[in-house]
Amino acid sequence: MNNPDKEKPIDYDPIFLNSRREAIVIFTIWLVCLVWAVPYCYYFGYVGSFDSANFSTFLGIPSWLFWGIALPWLLADIVTTWFCFCYMQDDDVGVADDELPLKSDATSESGEDA
Repeated sequence: MNNPDKEKPIDYDPIFLNSRREAIVIFTIWLVCLVWAVPYCYYFGYVGSFDSANFSTFLGIPSWLFWGIALPWLLADIVTTWFCFCYMQDDDVGVADDELPLKSDATSESGEDA
């Protein structure tokens, strides 16, 4: 008496779950930087008229470019690199078919190819 409305929950592979979690974290880092960079550069980078007396720089880079592009993406690179080297897991995916040992009948008793 199976009830077709109650489906069996999907049993996901642990490799898929790890990969999905890691992709979500990296995409979230990217999204946060995008949400910062686009409005910041829009409000501070596009001016109606350019006035060189009020133009500000930081380390020789226009301030809006440094704070709106360079800093968030540099931070994203640092956090993503840390995440990849310290948090991501190496999963055992098994052995590829071409890496399996040859069958014993393919070689002769002396160890030479037939």
